[in-house]
Amino acid sequence: MAAALAYRPDGSAARLVFQIRPGAYNDAALIEFLTQLRRQLKGEPVILLLDGLPSHRSRAMAAFIASQRSWLTVERLPAYAPELNPVEALWGNLKGQELANRPCDTLDEVVEATRAGVVRIRRRRSLAFAFLRQTGLRL
Repeated sequence: MAAALAYRPDGSAARLVFQIRPGAYNDAALIEFLTQLRRQLKGEPVILLLDGLPSHRSRAMAAFIASQRSWLTVERLPAYAPELNPVEALWGNLKGQELANRPCDTLDEVVEATRAGVVRIRRRRSLAFAFLRQTGLRL
């Protein structure tokens, strides 16, 4: 699963971009996710916060980011600082709601519950701003 919380600079709107795919997210999969993010945001300029995931620091990712400077600016979060990443609050919210105490027998059940949570969060746009406020960061 990959997610991005996108905020308008003036604070007028927020959007949750979410993807589920089989297998692990490596640099190639994350580059594909960022390419889809650009399409979904219609090429709007993006400031992307990246944590220390090894795939975020790979040579392939660095080359991709360098080639996308026209729309993409990257800020790296400090090491071991999940409290500064609004997407971590998103994951926590899903785990505390749709995935809490849920005995799933299959991965498909986990995916279904997660998608239901994403729908819930998208309907309550104020949650995306709550996730950002929780970090102490500002637009």
